[in-house]
Amino acid sequence: MLFEAGATDMPELKLALVQPEFAKDYWRIVDSERDDLRQWLAWPDKAKDEQFFKDFVRRSLHDYADGKSLTCAMIYQGKVVGNVSLNTIDHQRGVAEVGYWLSREYRGKGIATHAVATLRDWAFNHYGLKKFQLSAAAENQASRAVAERLGMTLEGIITRAEALSEGRVVDHAVYGCFATEKA
Repeated sequence: MLFEAGATDMPELKLALVQPEFAKDYWRIVDSERDDLRQWLAWPDKAKDEQFFKDFVRRSLHDYADGKSLTCAMIYQGKVVGNVSLNTIDHQRGVAEVGYWLSREYRGKGIATHAVATLRDWAFNHYGLKKFQLSAAAENQASRAVAERLGMTLEGIITRAEALSEGRVVDHAVYGCFATEKA
């Protein structure tokens, strides 16, 4: 499955359903950018080798087949540069929550915003969901800016929401939008 980025101003961005061959690209990024990624993500310290990502892809494809999630590689100018996913798809409540990470080298180009917008549109138009959510560490201004650029509403702050590496615990800013509010 290959998605166009949804916005005509970024034709060089594609989203592809995760595939086993992406594991080496994910490993390459995380191995060289672990300290940067672990600032806001809990899992980078657990990624010890390429097998971690092979297992991740296998689980992600299984969950996709079961309708529980949708995990895609962000491919910019033909190169895997990160990951974006509907981490959870709750068909009963009509809600999906997005998550993503992007190589440091490709930040500030609008890639994450376009990728998240594409999955938001997919959640509403393909799955028929009613609500789209994004949770980010309250101090992670870059991720919060993605939600704000997409017109999402800050619904609140959840204190002590996630344990990261070295015992660090962060609060989460939770943003949401409804299918009828999509910008």
